[in-house]
Amino acid sequence: MRLSPLPADQWDDAARHAVSGMLPEERRNPHDAGNVLSTLVRHPKLTRAYLRFSTYLLYGSTLPPRVREQVILRVAHRRGCTYEWSHHVEMGKEIGLTDADIEAVRSGNADNDFDRALICAVDELDEKTNISDHTWAALGEQLDERQRMDLVFTTGNYIALAMALNTFGVEVEGDHDGGTQER
Repeated sequence: MRLSPLPADQWDDAARHAVSGMLPEERRNPHDAGNVLSTLVRHPKLTRAYLRFSTYLLYGSTLPPRVREQVILRVAHRRGCTYEWSHHVEMGKEIGLTDADIEAVRSGNADNDFDRALICAVDELDEKTNISDHTWAALGEQLDERQRMDLVFTTGNYIALAMALNTFGVEVEGDHDGGTQER
């Protein structure tokens, strides 16, 4: 671990303010904020700016929750980000992803054209920072223009977050199962 969560005695007004857009007042502390936010608040100004964008992608995006979670899980798998993987497996299950759906995202072996296009889009963005015309059109069968824009930004956001989590060494909280997200 390169950066540990900010200790409780160092949580000041700036740290609490940094997470105020995402967390209710009673959760603005190191125990309830979790390891990611408790680590990010070491840089309150960056955290506050980042969370405005990230909160939109997680809670206000035009993407259907199922698609959002598939995108995040594919990024987590590709980037070997155990923290993202474990949390978003849980979140995916809460919105209805099955173990088979999650395995299909991990393996890249989806059983329908749209899910294959979705996986391909994440892979193309990760490898080439672009989606091919073919994949863009395939996504357009179910996603409108704004949803495809949200997909691009969701992919990029979670790639950036995976880089940060992996680099900082953010550890999964003890009650989460890391699952099988190995490459």
